[in-house]
Parts: sequence; structure tokens; C-alpha cells
Amino acid sequence: MRVVGVEGTAWAASAALYDSDSGEIHVESDAYLPDSGGIHPREAAEHMGSAIPEVASDVLDLAADTGDTDGVDVDAVAFSRGPGLGPCLRVVGTAARALAGTLSVPLVGVNHMIAHLEIGRHRSGFESPVCLNASGANAHLLGYHDGRYRVLGETMDTGVGNALDKFTRHLGWTHPGGPKVERRARDGEYHDLPYVVKGMDFSFSGITSAAKDAVDDGVPVADVCFGLQETVFAMLTEVAERALSLTGTDELVLGGGVAQNDRLRGMLESMCAERGADFHAPDPRFLRDNAGMIAVLGAKMYAAGDTVAIAESAVDPNFRPDEVPVTWRGGESVARDPTASGTIRGAEATVTVAGDRVVKRRVPKAYRHPDLDARLRAERTRAEARLTSAARRAGVPTPVVHDVDPDPGTLVFQRVGTDDLAAGLTPDRCRAVGRHLATIHAAGFVHGDPTTRNVRIGGEGDPVFLIDFGLGYHTGHVEDHAMDLHVFRGSVAGTATDPDPLRDAFEAGYAVDGDDAVLDRLRDIEARGRYRA
Repeated sequence: MRVVGVEGTAWAASAALYDSDSGEIHVESDAYLPDSGGIHPREAAEHMGSAIPEVASDVLDLAADTGDTDGVDVDAVAFSRGPGLGPCLRVVGTAARALAGTLSVPLVGVNHMIAHLEIGRHRSGFESPVCLNASGANAHLLGYHDGRYRVLGETMDTGVGNALDKFTRHLGWTHPGGPKVERRARDGEYHDLPYVVKGMDFSFSGITSAAKDAVDDGVPVADVCFGLQETVFAMLTEVAERALSLTGTDELVLGGGVAQNDRLRGMLESMCAERGADFHAPDPRFLRDNAGMIAVLGAKMYAAGDTVAIAESAVDPNFRPDEVPVTWRGGESVARDPTASGTIRGAEATVTVAGDRVVKRRVPKAYRHPDLDARLRAERTRAEARLTSAARRAGVPTPVVHDVDPDPGTLVFQRVGTDDLAAGLTPDRCRAVGRHLATIHAAGFVHGDPTTRNVRIGGEGDPVFLIDFGLGYHTGHVEDHAMDLHVFRGSVAGTATDPDPLRDAFEAGYAVDGDDAVLDRLRDIEARGRYRA
């Protein structure tokens, strides 16, 4: 099978030829580079209009020269339907339709972000990995479950590449900013910046603002670049590890243009090595936007009969990966039994059970800068001890804290429950979690990471315990309370076969004792995800 791919979501005008029999992928690309500032949609679209015919012509010549038939030997044309810049997508969509019509072959519409995942899965041979997409307009974690790719976590404001670009534009540097930050960081020393992780979601806007302010206040640019990389990439690595822990998988794939950064790749490699997971990042040419990944996924979709009529092939600038019915995969799932190997590996700590006590040790993370790592481990250990006890005083079932030592990051708890909630999800238990979160919110703080791995169940009367308050903090803001709900809903959606009744029960439980304004804000938060209409 031979498929032509066409890509042009933002800056890369690209065409490719993929031969599924030989595995060969030939890519032609012509990148748009603005003279100043970031990407200008009109200019980018004009570039697509002139560059796409040229790169496509080169690929079609190759298809004609290497085919088994007279003329252009191609079985299908695949193109990026979104997400991306509308003007660019429309140019590329028109070109793809014209190609398919001229060649009399089917048309395949590809989700650009899933293509980033699938090229990594294709070339790694992994069965069902967690995928971290780190690109200009996006940053999110995906995992396949029950016929769709689920968003396990994502940025709540801007993409990682855009966050770096906003900082570099403040300095007057040209696009793209990421490689320039990487180069200047080599000469810098660590500068502390805000670190914002909420479960498996994260935020970059505050970090970017703090980095700009630091430069304006006279901190050396190289030091700010070093601190910016260390902070942003440590956040991405941490949430990737949280996703591995939540799902129980031991496979991680990296995708997106920012994934070309050596420091990010090194952090992820280090994290995976520490927890015994396999890591794969494709060749750099398949990390940045390219038509090769479009052609590969297009071939899989075409083989599954997943084509689109030209009359129904409109592009979608807001095309989210979790909206795509996955027709080309079987019943495998990213969600696995984390105890199958006989051990339970958390994202932050090792846990030792001794009789009726549990010893939790926050282990140093080699991927994080030592100063950042020491700060986070101490802060989170103190927060966990303090808020676990505060929740218990408010009436929420939690373990008794017997001992705490912040410097090595060690806590000793009462042993509670028999299993994580992930092993026994029921509507009643999810309802209880909702009521528990409402109680702690009324007491003036949030859990910070209420996933199905941070709730314990089992015992006389089937109690439901909240554990692991390390990301919690005192706050009365509706936004912060709603983020707690968002994190729990996301953890259920990412791993449960039928999440809707569980999430409905959870919200019903919260509504009993919680503030209606928090539930209203939850809707606002979930509408803010990248490319959510």
C-alpha cells in the first residue's frame, strides 16, 4: 500500500509518500519562517499556497518513478484535517481534495495530534503507550482506551512551544524560540520559577510571566533560560510519570516539535529508566510537523476502511484527539493492572508496608535540577502531613499521620483500605469521593491530585479514604476547587470502560455538600482545554 500524506497545520508545508510494504517514508517539507514575532496566519496560509504544490509535485514524481503501474502509483491521499490554523488547513484541505480527485483515489482525514502519537507507536513497536505531545500549540498526555484516545492530562492555558515563544518574543528573538532558549540555557545557572502541576494537568502562563519579569529585573538571560527549561520540562516529565502510574503501563512515546529538545528527551529517558519503563522518541524529522506521520496514520485508517467523502471533508481547527473514533486499532488499552508485576510504583514515592503502618519515601528525581527537586520534595511532604490531618479533622476518612521528616521526604502513616479505587470503581464509591472533596473544600483547601490511585477502598463497611495530599494547598478560590473535580473526572475517563455513570455519581456526591458555583466552574474549565470549542 502506498499513501501520499499532506500536512500544513501551521508552519510546515509538507508532503510525503509512505510505502507500507517496504516501510519507507519519503518526506518533502518547506517551512514558513516569519520575519518577526510568531506565526502570522495569513502569511502562513500564503506560504502553504505556494509551497504545497511544489512539495506535492516532488512526492508525486517519486510515486510515478517507483511505482508498479504506469503513472502515479498511489492508493490513497491523507491530509491533516486539524487541529491547526484555519487558513492553513483550508489551503491544505483543498490541495488534498484536488489530488485525490485527480488520482481517483480515496481521501483520508487525519487528526494531526493523533498522527504525532501514531508515528511514535509505529516506529517503536509499543503496544499501547502513554504519549506525551509537546508541540507549539499543544501539550497533553494521551492514552488509548475503549475505542478512543483519552486525554489524561493537558495544559490549561497555552502550548509548551507557544509558552517558550512568548518569552523569547519579549526578548526580541525571532520564531521559533525554543531552540534559542536551549542554546542560551547551556551557559546559564538555575533560576527558580513557578512550578504548576495539578494532577496530570499543568499551566505555563504564570511561568512565562515570571520569566519575563526576571529578565526585566536584571537576572541574566542565560540563567532565566536555564530555569525556564528546567521548570517546564520537569513539569512535563512529572505528569508523564503520573500518567504511567495511573494507567499501569510501562511504555512512553514522545511527540511534537518541542520534543527535539535534548534536555526534555534526557529528562524523560532518565525518568523511564528509574521506573523500568520503555521510552521512545522518533527521529527529529518525525517530531516536528511533517507529512510522514500523516501518511503513516492515513495508511492505517485506509486499511480499516476509514475514508471520507470529499463533500464531508471540511477541516476543523478545533479537532481534538479525543473526538476521533479509532477504527484502526483493536481492543488493547493503555490501562493495565499496576500490580501485575507484584509491585506498585507511584509517581513520586516508594511505599513500604510494615504491619499496620505504611512508610512513604519521596525519592529524589534524577531528572530534576537538585535545587528544584529538594524544594518540591520538602514542600510536598510538609503539605501531605498537614493536609492529611486537616482532612481527618474535617471528617474525611484519611490515614493517621504517625511521623514526618521533610528533609528526606519521609512519612509514616496508618495503613488504610485494601485496594486503590482504580481496582474497584463503583458509582457509590465515586459518590463518596465527591462528598469528601466537598468537605475539604468547605474547610478551605484542595487535594491537588485526587485520582483513582489516590483513593483507598476496602475494609469493614467499605470506607473510602483520601490519601496523598502532597499537591494540596489552602485556598478558597472556586477555580482551585473545580480543578480538583476536573482531575478526578479525568482519571476516571482515562481508565474506566464506562466512565459516565461514575462521573455522574461523583458530581452528585459533590452536589450534596458542595458549592454549585464549583460545579459551574468545572464546566468552564473543561471547555478551556486546547482546541475545545
